[in-house]
Amino acid sequence: MNFPKVGSNIEIHSYKHNGLIHRIWEETIVLKGTSKVIIGGNDRILVKESDGRHWRTREPAICYFDAEKWFNTIGMIRSDGIYYYCNLGSPFTWDQEAVKYIDYDLDIKVFPDMTFKLLDEDEYELHSKMMEYPPAIDTILKRSVDELISWIHQRKGPFAPQFVENWYERFLQYR
Repeated sequence: MNFPKVGSNIEIHSYKHNGLIHRIWEETIVLKGTSKVIIGGNDRILVKESDGRHWRTREPAICYFDAEKWFNTIGMIRSDGIYYYCNLGSPFTWDQEAVKYIDYDLDIKVFPDMTFKLLDEDEYELHSKMMEYPPAIDTILKRSVDELISWIHQRKGPFAPQFVENWYERFLQYR
């Protein structure tokens, strides 16, 4: 598998299970790009919603994508600490156009004190029925929620102390 070059500017595309585009993040700078992991940084970038709305992110963020995990994370750097928004979704793919994954609705918001909240369970139930998620996807996602919570508790991967700060320092070198 090829992968994006460090320092290059890429887009991130999320899709829904039915194959339709969900959201596009523009202008993420690749800080690490391998066949297994992509780490990117961005700040106040344009986000396009599938319904045509546009908005800008409010703060610098470090994004972590794993080719083997059914989740990705966004570490948002705010004045009162680092907040994480974790999307439960398929492992990423890279096709020269963008980092792509399927968003499966469930999210976990992690606060600076590492407490967290599972979000959008109702949306997951609705879309699961509407788009007929196979039972195997349900099993994978429930296991992935548990794995993600374990990573949060263990301060593993993108939740490790100084992970976001260190990658943010690299991001600043490319701006």
